[in-house]
Amino acid sequence: MSPPPRRVLRALERFHAARPWDHNAHFHRWILRQFPEGAGSVLDVGCGSGDLARLLAGRAQLVHGIDADPEITARARELTPAAAPVTYTAADALTGLGDQSYDVITCVAVVHHLPFTRALRTFRDHLAPGGTLVIVGVARERTSVDRLLGIASIPLNIVMALLKNRGRPAPRSVSMTARTRPADLSFTEIVREARAVLPGARLRRRLLWRYTLVWRHR
Repeated sequence: MSPPPRRVLRALERFHAARPWDHNAHFHRWILRQFPEGAGSVLDVGCGSGDLARLLAGRAQLVHGIDADPEITARARELTPAAAPVTYTAADALTGLGDQSYDVITCVAVVHHLPFTRALRTFRDHLAPGGTLVIVGVARERTSVDRLLGIASIPLNIVMALLKNRGRPAPRSVSMTARTRPADLSFTEIVREARAVLPGARLRRRLLWRYTLVWRHR
């Protein structure tokens, strides 16, 4: 199965630039459904401006967001109510976690920016016994199934953009969602490496150019 022609992709890029919406935020409610009962501490890796961290605060006693960009973590603090049980640190996701362990670790559209296997080992080592790792990731298109899901995502992306923007182009002041770096690993490679580090991990291809991974630390 061939990918869409370049002119179609350019038209879609122009459409999305005029009507931006956050593909990653689309998965936030799904992430909440993966939470175990009575989660105490949560780590959100690559927290950005804190949208997910603030949402997670409604389900956990303490949420800590970490991001490599000090400007974005400063913005996250500004946007987070002082009474919310949420803290932020500007630090490297692989070396800045210290010795603390967490009941839940979330990571959305970030792990493909990191050495994949090393990142999974780091997250595993910082999960408390019984803890849950939840990843929403980006894979490289390699197979006909990947391309089919990508093509199926195009009309869904258009519908979501129209709904989020009420059918109108967004005002110029609306900030665009940051572009993601292309992923290096295919979904098949991700599954193989993930299950070697995280036995029993559940991975699924998803629409909107994403995959999900859930692992329970027994």
